[in-house]
Amino acid sequence: MSLNGLFNARWPRLALFDLDGTLVDSAPDLAAAVDQMLEQLGRRKAGLENVRQWVGNGSPILVRRALAGKTDWEPASERDDALFADAETLFYRAYEHLNGQHARVYPGVRECLEQLKTHGCKLAVVTNKPQRYIEPLLTRLGLMPWVDLAVGGDSLPERKPSPEPLLYAMTTLGGSRGTTVMVGDSVTDVEAALAAGIPCVAVRYGYNYGAPIDSLGAHAVVDSLVQLL
Repeated sequence: MSLNGLFNARWPRLALFDLDGTLVDSAPDLAAAVDQMLEQLGRRKAGLENVRQWVGNGSPILVRRALAGKTDWEPASERDDALFADAETLFYRAYEHLNGQHARVYPGVRECLEQLKTHGCKLAVVTNKPQRYIEPLLTRLGLMPWVDLAVGGDSLPERKPSPEPLLYAMTTLGGSRGTTVMVGDSVTDVEAALAAGIPCVAVRYGYNYGAPIDSLGAHAVVDSLVQLL
C-alpha cells in the first residue's frame, strides 16, 4: 500500500499525537535544561545528541538517564534517590524557562493538522511530558488552536506505554477504536497503541533511542506527516 494519501480513503474521526519527537523537535530545550542541571551538580554537560537518545519516556526517566549518562540505568539506591530528587528539581527549574525557546515544529506538521481539522477530525496530544509544560509549548509554537485535548504523563495514574492515556483521550473526545489513530515516534507510542487496539502510524524522524522504528509493528511508518494527506 502506498503511504502517500494514507488517510484519503478514510479520514480518522480522532487523531492522537505524541508531542516530543512527533509534532515538535523539543530536544534542544530539553538538552539545555539537562546541561544546566548537570552543571549545577558539578558534572559534565551531556550535549544535544546524547539527550536526543534519552527523551521519550517522560522527564523523570530523562533525568535518570542524564545522571547515568546512558539510556539504560540501574535501579536506584537511597543515595541515588536523594541525588535524583535534587537533580529533578534543578531540571524542572531550568526547563520552566527554556520550554519552547529552541524547539521547532517539524516540517509537514502544520499541513497535516490543518487538513485533519478540515475533514472534521478531532485532535489530541497524548504525551509523557508533564501536563504543565504542554500548553505553554503548543501555544508558543502556534499549535494550540488545533488541539482539542492534551493528556500529560502525570494526568493519569498510568502513562504510555500503558494504553490508558490513549483510551482516556478516545473516550473524552467521543472516539472509537475503528475511527481513531495514534501517531508517534517511538516504541512507547507503538506499544501503547497496540495495547489500546488502535491503529498506529510511526514517524522515522523522532526519538526512538537509536532503534529502527520500522520493525516495531506500527501499521504504517512515514518520513513526514504530509505522506498521510
